[in-house]
Amino acid sequence: MQAIRSLLNKSLTIAGSGPCRSRLLSTTSVVNMPIQVGNPIPSVDLYEGDPGTKVNTGELFANGKSVIFAVPGAFTPTCSKDHLPGYLENFEKFKSKGVDRVVCISVNDPFVMAAWGKNLQADGKIRMLADTCGDFSKKVDLTVDLAAVLGSVRSKRYAMVVTDGKVTALQVEPDGTGLSCSAAKDILSVI
Repeated sequence: MQAIRSLLNKSLTIAGSGPCRSRLLSTTSVVNMPIQVGNPIPSVDLYEGDPGTKVNTGELFANGKSVIFAVPGAFTPTCSKDHLPGYLENFEKFKSKGVDRVVCISVNDPFVMAAWGKNLQADGKIRMLADTCGDFSKKVDLTVDLAAVLGSVRSKRYAMVVTDGKVTALQVEPDGTGLSCSAAKDILSVI
């Protein structure tokens, strides 16, 4: 303990600038900013269908044009009745605008995402990716605490266009859960 105190109290002279105290600990917090247009998409492993099928976001979105939409939870009312069905109904419109892939991301397990996609007949159109621990949602800083109703921190509802690994359009719901700007029709208008 004495050695630590000695280090903390030691003065240093830095290139003629005079003495200053060394600082080993910082109390400043890092402020994350949500992903913005122009930012690269983070590289995170998500899961498709089962825990053995990893999909790396850096690799998946590195080339071409992608539409990503994220939802707070699979099988939830707005997500199942409006958000995902809108992307299914407009899938061919996305393709005609040069979109190579449409991807749904949610903080859920891969079995739930697969079952939800099957239930809404998304197979072959929308890739259903599970952000099991919320790592992708945290990296893009688009999380919302829904522990009281959904049991954990979840992804905010948003949609983005990613072209060759960089975000080219982003629509985040103001309250994180509503459906006022991230619907398929909204994203189609910015592609």
